[in-house]
Amino acid sequence: MKLRKHLLAGLAFAMLASSASAETLRWGSPRDIFSLDPYSYGSTSNLAFLNHVYEGLTRYTPEFKVEPALATSWEMVSEKVWRFHLRKGVKFHNGADFNADDVVASMARVSHPTSPLRGNIPAYVSTTKVDDYTVDIEVNSPNPLFLNDMTNIFMFDKDWLVDNKSELPTDVGAKVEGFATYNTNGTGPFKVESRVPDSKTVLIKNDGWWDTPKHNLDRIEFMPITSAATRVAALLSGEIDLTDGAPVQDLERLKSSPEIKVIERTDLRTVHMVFNRHETFADGRENFFNNIKVRQAIDHAIDRQLIFKRVMRGKSHVAGTMVAPEIPGYSAELDVPTSYDPELSKKLLEEAGAVGKEFTLVCMNDESVNEEDVCSALVSMLSRVGLKPTLDIGPRAVQAPKRASGKSDAYMIGWANEPTLDAYSILVQVLSTREGAAGVANYGGWSYPELDAMVKKAAVEMDHDKRLAIETEALKFAKDEVIMIPLHQQPMAWAMSKNVTDVTIRADNKPRHWLTRIGD
Repeated sequence: MKLRKHLLAGLAFAMLASSASAETLRWGSPRDIFSLDPYSYGSTSNLAFLNHVYEGLTRYTPEFKVEPALATSWEMVSEKVWRFHLRKGVKFHNGADFNADDVVASMARVSHPTSPLRGNIPAYVSTTKVDDYTVDIEVNSPNPLFLNDMTNIFMFDKDWLVDNKSELPTDVGAKVEGFATYNTNGTGPFKVESRVPDSKTVLIKNDGWWDTPKHNLDRIEFMPITSAATRVAALLSGEIDLTDGAPVQDLERLKSSPEIKVIERTDLRTVHMVFNRHETFADGRENFFNNIKVRQAIDHAIDRQLIFKRVMRGKSHVAGTMVAPEIPGYSAELDVPTSYDPELSKKLLEEAGAVGKEFTLVCMNDESVNEEDVCSALVSMLSRVGLKPTLDIGPRAVQAPKRASGKSDAYMIGWANEPTLDAYSILVQVLSTREGAAGVANYGGWSYPELDAMVKKAAVEMDHDKRLAIETEALKFAKDEVIMIPLHQQPMAWAMSKNVTDVTIRADNKPRHWLTRIGD
């Protein structure tokens, strides 16, 4: 209540001080961001938040078409070189001018071998300054998706990086921090005023933004509230204006409130159970997940319909393939969930000599929708067929480094195929062998040369239909090998007070509060 009183007092003061009242959006999120460094972790939610502060050369329209952002136009000057013409008059939040030197420094930083985000630009080779407002970016092959990839590559101020000894990226997974972990200097519509991790991050309007604002916000107060019950209570009591994580079990209750609006749909993100595939587990035991019969047994032990009905309240899409129906490369023929057959599962475990095998499933209580309940259900189902799983649940700030370290026995991962919005994203970043920019999210350590060859072939295929056919073939290979077990495309629901008059929600579930209006 102190926060509420303080806020009301602040708003009252602002109304007295100016005829145009300050508009503050109090945003309650199920999770905090990992870092203020956009290159530090390939997290959709982290990058979506930081896109309020930083921008790329390209961005998506509401229809997911690529449009100019910090670049005004581009063309290919050869089959492997893109020439970008940069927007003039853009300033960073510290007043510095944006130019070609900043693009060169940013691309060197994001593509560095230690960059967790380098997998977002797998075709990248180098950047060359042509003049102050023109750069050439070389790729390793003709690439039909390169402009899509660039929507997630945000630009830094070169001098700011140098002055703060931040030329190299930080790494959440490896616990490598730096000045950019806690400080920002972007070109975007909002500036970071303050940040207290796990408590509150405050953004304020960037009056010098190059684009024409469609929002009417002066301030965004971002507050992670991991407890679903607390998040709902905060919304109903007016402590927050909006949450991008309304619990599915509370949607009917929220809808019944005359002061609350709810918007819901299915997310692009597919949630998977994934296995360690190194020769041995981290404790030295032989890795029984390398036996395909064990992976098949687990696949048949999971009652997806029960999860759909009991945990997801009938609001998810039960998945038989690794990408959502909206993602190019999707095949309805592949989207047939593995049958629930616990007797077959037991038989396969006996044949594999894996009855009674112990392992730990690493899950997060603040990442995917109802993940704790999903993981508890998985542990119960796998125990019934003769395995001995243990659930390791915690906040993603603690669990994500375990997953990224490659030492977890088994773990959960959600993949929305961003920024590419094409099946090539999961194929190159997750399913490919970890080598260079490929397989950066292959935390299990598997390697399938046949799959790698298909992914490389898709990367250079300029014919749209032929490329998608290759990607579908690769997804079938991954399904047959049970590399990962897709569970569902999760529901997404945002709830807000009726004071929020305009908000944009798209299938990628990314907040875009530079389009949000309140109090109109």
